[in-house]
Amino acid sequence: MWDTCSVELTVSLPRDMAALAEEVQEADPEFLSRVVLYGLTRRSIYMHLREQRHGQAAGAPNEAVAPLS
Repeated sequence: MWDTCSVELTVSLPRDMAALAEEVQEADPEFLSRVVLYGLTRRSIYMHLREQRHGQAAGAPNEAVAPLS
């Protein structure tokens, strides 16, 4: 599937959200990984589309959207 590696993230959350995140991590450790992957994928797609839109607005030719890898 994908070549993966581990990363360590530190985030600051409100106390109630932090407690909820800890509960979820204990109950289903894979869930938070999937949530983070989902969020980063959405951001990557958004940034890709935004860059293309700004390139077109600057007079670049209308190009097909390249698949994300």
